[in-house]
Amino acid sequence: MSKTPRNAHTPRGRTRVAVIAAGLGASVLLGAGSAVAAHTDGQSDVFASGTASQLAGSTRAQADQQHKEALAKKKAEQRVKDSKDSKGDRSSRGADRKGGVKKSADGWTKPVSGKYELSAGFGNSGGRWSHKHSGQDFAVPTGTPVKAVHAGTVVKAGPNGAGDGSSYGNAIVIKHSNGTYSQYAHLSKLNVQPGQKVDTGQKIGLSGSTGNSSGPHLHFEIRTTPDYGSGKEPVQIMRSHGVKV
Repeated sequence: MSKTPRNAHTPRGRTRVAVIAAGLGASVLLGAGSAVAAHTDGQSDVFASGTASQLAGSTRAQADQQHKEALAKKKAEQRVKDSKDSKGDRSSRGADRKGGVKKSADGWTKPVSGKYELSAGFGNSGGRWSHKHSGQDFAVPTGTPVKAVHAGTVVKAGPNGAGDGSSYGNAIVIKHSNGTYSQYAHLSKLNVQPGQKVDTGQKIGLSGSTGNSSGPHLHFEIRTTPDYGSGKEPVQIMRSHGVKV
């Protein structure tokens, strides 16, 4: 009677282990989403299925963690950007103040930099004027920067009051977009010429004592036309634009 070779049949237990091992290997190679199923004689291997489920769950947990980390990184980067933008805004505002340009909400500023005193006001009368005073005087030392109170176009600039009379000395008149005009007189130096566009706070000249002047100061007017005689009370108008003088 012949004996059956030992290798003629593989025990069922070994078959199950081999299939499970193969399934796990496939899961590692193809990703946790691949089903690991071992079949022995048509029956699903419970152990293999459980292992696939664990692997899939672990992968989902890892994906969730990576998603949370990505969101946290994005939020951190946005906070850094917002902080830089905020610092940039503060730096810009600081630069305006250092340059002597502090604008109101609608883009107006004072006509002189640094310290000053309000001297002769609008409507004053006396021996110094043939008519009532047509503007507001800012007492400042000669050479103080004089600035455009608002953006506009220079329509007059020159000696003899730029055509308004020798009493004004060197003078400048700027037309603004709202139809008003600003005038700057008794200047020691002019830095602009007719037709030139200027920005709010741009230096247009230096204060002085040219023309009919009792001492260094800026004579400032707000007008309804570019010419003498159309002046309005400038301090109130400047305050209406948010500029306290």
